Amino acid sequence: MIKYTKLFITFLLVAVAIGAKSQSTASSSSPYSRFGLGDISSGQVPQTIAMGGISTAINKINSYNTINQLNPASYGLINLTTIDVGIYSNTLFVSQTGQKSQTDANFRLSHISFAFPVTHNSALSFGLLPYSQLGYNYKQSIPRGYGTSSPADTNNTNYLYHGEGGLSKAYFGYGITLFKHLSLGANISYIFGDLKQTQSTEIPNLYGTLNSIVEQDNSIGGIAYDYGAQYTIDITPTKHFVLGYSASANSKLNSQSKYIVSQYTLDASGVANVAADTLINQSATKTKLQLPQINRFGISLQEDGKYLVGADFSMGNWSNLTIGGVNQGLLNSKTVNVGGQFTPDINAINSYWSTVDYRFGATYDQSYINASNPTGGGFTNIKSYALTFGLGMPMRPNFGTFYKINIAAEVGQRGTLANGLVKENYVNIHLGFLINDKWFNRFKFD
Repeated sequence: MIKYTKLFITFLLVAVAIGAKSQSTASSSSPYSRFGLGDISSGQVPQTIAMGGISTAINKINSYNTINQLNPASYGLINLTTIDVGIYSNTLFVSQTGQKSQTDANFRLSHISFAFPVTHNSALSFGLLPYSQLGYNYKQSIPRGYGTSSPADTNNTNYLYHGEGGLSKAYFGYGITLFKHLSLGANISYIFGDLKQTQSTEIPNLYGTLNSIVEQDNSIGGIAYDYGAQYTIDITPTKHFVLGYSASANSKLNSQSKYIVSQYTLDASGVANVAADTLINQSATKTKLQLPQINRFGISLQEDGKYLVGADFSMGNWSNLTIGGVNQGLLNSKTVNVGGQFTPDINAINSYWSTVDYRFGATYDQSYINASNPTGGGFTNIKSYALTFGLGMPMRPNFGTFYKINIAAEVGQRGTLANGLVKENYVNIHLGFLINDKWFNRFKFD
């Protein structure tokens, strides 16, 4: 037990160190993160990510307590002190017609979550996880081709886009099981962080030209709410069918924004000089950010120690997202998740790999991004597809303490090369360490 405890503490410290480092740098490298609030995190643990992201009707997985903050009703089935800590890596391959492909890799903390039973049918949970990531740096060059005299103006106009930052989510939740089959729960969360974006327009080879830059910063902080329900139908003592629903409310967050428009010139080497003039300078403007309502529906079927299969469907009303009363021009999102796991022989003694959970799944996301087409005009709704797989690797239990290492991988694609847009291929790896233990017990001696 001491060996496993040391391993867990080491893993926790590494995860916190990686998370602290990632807070100072952009944790995304996607051009599509410039829309809305950035790339929205799933908020899931590796156990559910590996099964295609099913979560709404998930509570215990193979008798292990699982902290599923996407549906706080699941806390009602937690009967042991549960800790789940994870890290995450992302490798992104970005391609665009006529442009050189780029490869980026990022590492960060994915989650730190705790849960404690309060009674035999209720539990508290709290933790910290990312809410969104913002990070991009790219350029578009468009030939000017102005003038009919000789020589014509053949300089390019460069549009430079840069963004960094992200939002984090600290949550506290409670779930309870009523009448044996019905579970209800809710989270209260504090979402906070900074989003910084700039957009520059430059004509690099035309001496004396005043270039422009627009800088927009938003410092965000506020309370948000999640709630959910699960209804379990026991087909047999070991086989369960679960119906689930959860939602994130359309909460309002505080936002303090800064908006600056200035002009500058370039020196002989193409480096920006100090701003020559500031056209607009609006600082410390207090506004509200209206989050959308997100609804999730799910079903699952599990036979303890053998298999679990499920499906989710979620809808996000992102067309209602406003910052400072200004609608952000997003679309409503739709996501479909399917997946499951199987365990060859959970009680095997001579074959460790027979006791491992083998997980698989797929996800389809019709995102809220409505990207303008650089060529051809119009707009394109950005979609993504992914296949997922992973392992749940149990470690030898010790005196009522249970450990499991969970690994998940996502291999997917987002976007398209059509109409001058960007296509992203990505590989995400998630690693989590789960512990189920009995704490705060009063021991009796005869």
